[in-house]
Amino acid sequence: MTSRAIGTGVVLALTLATAVVALPATAHAAPAPDPHGARADFNGDGFPDLAFAAPGATVKGAKGAGYVGVAYGSANGVRDSAKRVFTQASAGVPGTPEAGDAFGAAVTSADLDRDGYADLVVGSPGEKTGAAEGAGGGATVLWGGPGGLAGGATLLTGEEYDGLGRGLAVGDFNGDGAPDLLAAGGAALRTLTGPFTRDGAAATTGEIPNLDDERYLDVAAGDVNGDGRDDLAVLVNDGDEFDARRIHIGLGSAAGLGQELTSVKGKDGYSLEGGEHLAVGNVNNDKYADLAVGRAIDGYDSDLDLPLAKGGMLTYVPGSASGPQGTKAVVLNQDSAGVPGAAEHSDNFGASVSIGDTDGDGYGEIAVGVPGEDQGTVQNAGGTVVLPGTAAGPTGKGSYGFNQGTPDVVGAVERNDRFGGAVSLRDLNGDGRTELAVGAPGENADEGSLWVFPAAASGLAAKGSFSFGHGTLGTVAAKAELGSGFNR
Repeated sequence: MTSRAIGTGVVLALTLATAVVALPATAHAAPAPDPHGARADFNGDGFPDLAFAAPGATVKGAKGAGYVGVAYGSANGVRDSAKRVFTQASAGVPGTPEAGDAFGAAVTSADLDRDGYADLVVGSPGEKTGAAEGAGGGATVLWGGPGGLAGGATLLTGEEYDGLGRGLAVGDFNGDGAPDLLAAGGAALRTLTGPFTRDGAAATTGEIPNLDDERYLDVAAGDVNGDGRDDLAVLVNDGDEFDARRIHIGLGSAAGLGQELTSVKGKDGYSLEGGEHLAVGNVNNDKYADLAVGRAIDGYDSDLDLPLAKGGMLTYVPGSASGPQGTKAVVLNQDSAGVPGAAEHSDNFGASVSIGDTDGDGYGEIAVGVPGEDQGTVQNAGGTVVLPGTAAGPTGKGSYGFNQGTPDVVGAVERNDRFGGAVSLRDLNGDGRTELAVGAPGENADEGSLWVFPAAASGLAAKGSFSFGHGTLGTVAAKAELGSGFNR
């Protein structure tokens, strides 16, 4: 896990070359649409906001109860913006902080009640209901308004052992203009069709059957076939082997999501190898949303069956009129040409992924978290890598990274900081370019902290970056692991 110039901007020619494509000579004038956009503007001021999570936080003495927070966007970004924290002890938020609730294990946003303000949806997979021994989990909405987030309602609760709220995805799956919600647990997928009322009730509810006893790892939504309706992407462990991963797709329709998911196939006709972490956005500047799949875990047979999985890998799957094209997938890791660093076991390259246009050229970059990266002799200090987007997808050529040893980045390289544990690309100042937010959940003995990197015409920069954490938020610091996730 030794770092090789990650975060210095130095481009290295490495041994495993994969699909390196030159950037087009003529840049497109229109930036790639921010997939978050208005659906992350909680106070209606025209600037997307940044929600973040600390699901391991102690709240009123309850370890692992968890909290979420928000930094409001503005013309100047979020450096000096108001920042608020919400727990299940906050006024108007349903529930009670309890040990292991993991409030904030997943967060996403959309205008559920269609009042013109985005709302924040929070998953709590450890939530127990009634006398149940195993956590059913659930999801809560915090309502947006002119003053930002305030109050909330329960959207759903799971059955015993469901663990719902481990994954959340919002999208308009039936094309009626109202956001719908998908909540995932370990083996359960529940659907809530909008619009929603202020008491949290959905128009209809349903479930996608788990026909093959699969374990759901992550979910996301976007229009991958360009028909005007959002589609669902699901990452699964197929149950046969620990390190077997699959990518499933549920296409939206006038009736919403169907009862079955289909597996994305690779060039060999078999299911394309997937991962644990997922982002949906536009990388190649066409009209179809693309998938970025991070596989951070080295499987038992990775070196033999999947050489590029060593240390973690990123799989890009372009969208098309028929859905994701697994036969045109591009796979990169830290041994791919131009990608900073070196592929080494337990680097966790791909532990977090996000898509956004950082330089306004119309192509979406992919930010990849590498929280297990060693910096010199400092173990698990962590880092990030940014892969440029092109018409053929992401490329290692011109990629670069950041860590706490990068000049102009606040902080110091320390053991087990896990910088890159979460990443988010979001336009926080409305200039058409997405800034990069990075979480380091291990900072200060698992207290955790957040960083924001500004975007310019040349892309992201360390100069002007800043950090904030519990001192700014006024929250309980011990073992909170702030920076474990962002809203998607």
